[in-house]
This record gives sequence, structure tokens and C-alpha cells, in this order.
Amino acid sequence: MSTDTTASVSTHILDTSVGRPAEGVSITLAARSGSDAEWVALGGSATDADGRCKDLPALPEGTTHVRLDFEVETYFSKKQAEAQQDAPRVRDSGAFFPEVAITFAVTPGEHYHVPLLLNPFGYSVYRGS
Repeated sequence: MSTDTTASVSTHILDTSVGRPAEGVSITLAARSGSDAEWVALGGSATDADGRCKDLPALPEGTTHVRLDFEVETYFSKKQAEAQQDAPRVRDSGAFFPEVAITFAVTPGEHYHVPLLLNPFGYSVYRGS
């Protein structure tokens, strides 16, 4: 819940390679108050069965920039292992991008929903509602 002095952030992940939510992806949240300020790690969570991360930490007052770090390599490695139980591995890694870092500016009092559309070889992100 945002107030007039803070922004709030939520996210979810859709694995577009299978058309389903991406469950179990670890996400960390960092914030800073100004372009020259140091990033402060605020904590993190993981996506649920619906691909949503509903318990990200609150942003501190004065936050101007937010960074979401999605750890996707473990997710795709697990998916690849499940899909190839009896087949030989065809790649060394489960994902071309082992992590996705999204940085964006925020305004106090606004809510920012930042969905990640993900597949093993690319991703897209946008400001949702």
C-alpha cells in the first residue's frame, strides 16, 4: 500500500515458452534516493504458483529508483531437467540470461506493477496496472 510519501512495487512473471506463470523465481528488491545515491538492498521473495510476488518489502521514504533482480537461471535449469528426464542435455545452461535486472524511476504515492515476460532466450518488461 503506498502513501503520499512512498511508492510501492509489485511484479509477476509469465514464462512465455510454456504460456504459464513462472513459479519459484527468487526476486530481490533494492532502492536508492537519487541518481548518485548507493543502492540499498531491501530484501526479496519468490514467485508463487501464480507467478506473483506478493510480499516484496516496502520502499523507504525518498526512494527515486528501484531495481528488481530476477534470478531465472535456477528456474530454467529446473524446467529443462524436468523436460529432459530421459533425454540428453542439449545446452549447458537452462537460460541464456541467468538473471534479469530491471531498474526504473518511481514517484511518491504511485504504485508500480512491473510484469516480466520470460523465455529461455529473451525477456520483455513493461509497466502494468
